[in-house]
Amino acid sequence: MVIMKCIRCLIHVVLCVLLSKVTYSSGQTPGRRTRYEPKWASLDQRPLPRWYDEAKVGIFLHYGVYSVPSFGSEWFWTNWKNLRNPDYIRFMQRNYKPDFTYQQFAGDFTAELFNATQWALLFRDSGARYVVLTSKHHDGYTLWPSKHSFGWNSMDVGPKRDIIKELSAAIRDVSNLKFGLYYSLFEWFNRLWIDDKLHLLMQQHFVDYKVRPEQMDLVREYLPEIIWSDGDWEAPAKYWKSEEFIAWLYNDSPVRDTVVTNDRWGFGTACMHGDFYNCADRFNPGVLQTHKWENAFTLDRTSWGQRFDVSLSDFLTSKEVIQEIVITVSCNGNVLINVGPTKFGTILPIFEERLRDMGRWLNINGEGVYGSIPWIYQNDTLNSNVWYTRGRQSTNASTIIYAFVLEYPYDTNELDIYPLGKQINKYGNVILTGLDSLNVDSEILNKDTTQVSMLGMEDTKIEWSASHNKLHITFPPKHHIDKRGLDYAWTFKIVIV
Repeated sequence: MVIMKCIRCLIHVVLCVLLSKVTYSSGQTPGRRTRYEPKWASLDQRPLPRWYDEAKVGIFLHYGVYSVPSFGSEWFWTNWKNLRNPDYIRFMQRNYKPDFTYQQFAGDFTAELFNATQWALLFRDSGARYVVLTSKHHDGYTLWPSKHSFGWNSMDVGPKRDIIKELSAAIRDVSNLKFGLYYSLFEWFNRLWIDDKLHLLMQQHFVDYKVRPEQMDLVREYLPEIIWSDGDWEAPAKYWKSEEFIAWLYNDSPVRDTVVTNDRWGFGTACMHGDFYNCADRFNPGVLQTHKWENAFTLDRTSWGQRFDVSLSDFLTSKEVIQEIVITVSCNGNVLINVGPTKFGTILPIFEERLRDMGRWLNINGEGVYGSIPWIYQNDTLNSNVWYTRGRQSTNASTIIYAFVLEYPYDTNELDIYPLGKQINKYGNVILTGLDSLNVDSEILNKDTTQVSMLGMEDTKIEWSASHNKLHITFPPKHHIDKRGLDYAWTFKIVIV
């Protein structure tokens, strides 16, 4: 008996070590403030601010001059002028005079219907916990009156408004959402950037006189708590002086305690450095990632900017959006869901519908999403349409597992799942899940130790039975579920005490 207790203690210690390798969230250790050196080895040691891991869901906004032609994608300028894409050339020949320039689109980027408060209220109702706005994309046009982008910013030409200031103020006024900014490191046609490339990046005039001053201005003026860098593939991080900038963010910036950064700081940094990893656009590996990561994806399947050359099939359905959320969060990720507003400053109804559907779903099922941590299994051993998270509020006395069912079992109205795995080892799986107080000689899942409920149907008794490690659940009548507005994915809460 003593030997068995020692084995349990040993395995429990092993579990703690293993789980510590997964970046769920951290807070700054009280006491003396850590100062980080401008080196990846030091910067990578910074704990992830807890708010980001708990938030899980964000809204991405690609908004700029490319919203005027609303054709193809936000890469309109380079696709037209650099890549000479035939579709873009034909579009311009049919709709604009021969000598029309991309810069002339800026005059029609009017944003006359832009209402920052309406946007902020929509994002709040969507269930998102943070917003990231493109401050400057690869065309170089800035959504604030940058002192380093004369005549090519939202105050000098176009809306004649500081879009970043209005939106950040509205979000902080009517919601608790965190506000962040996307910033493109390079610009396709900036002469300083082109000149640095001609000098084989041996000089850094573009960084010294454009990029760094703008980055510092954005942080000091708008206090973003996410810095979402992009354009990393054009030059190494040493050219961009990324380590120096991030060290300033972490050590001395006004958002040093709460700011988070992604991994796009120069080629070779993706999936290597940063508070969270993007790795690639629409990155969703479907398996547990030990480092915190983010799945940035678009509601329009192909474009980040708003475009009119679309059909209904080009948009993700609400069900697909919820599936992306569930799979991503189960695997230790956040989702950043992209919307492209129109040149008028409005968000198209189809985007609004998707966001409001998401908000209604999260209002019911968010308990299993926000603040959750990965379970020992992400996907069910037997049922590929079931994904798991674990409640952060789980204690040594109880374990809370959330099972998300992505496909309704219409044929039987019943479901078999294996929340502890199909081939359970009572001296392995049980202890590794913190259930070592149970009598391992008895069934783990039974009426005395286990409670099963359905989120949104808490006042309805869920019929279930267990055989060894299999949990057999009977759904409530479908018309009762529909009456409660439960759709897209259904969540069972399993409490084991």
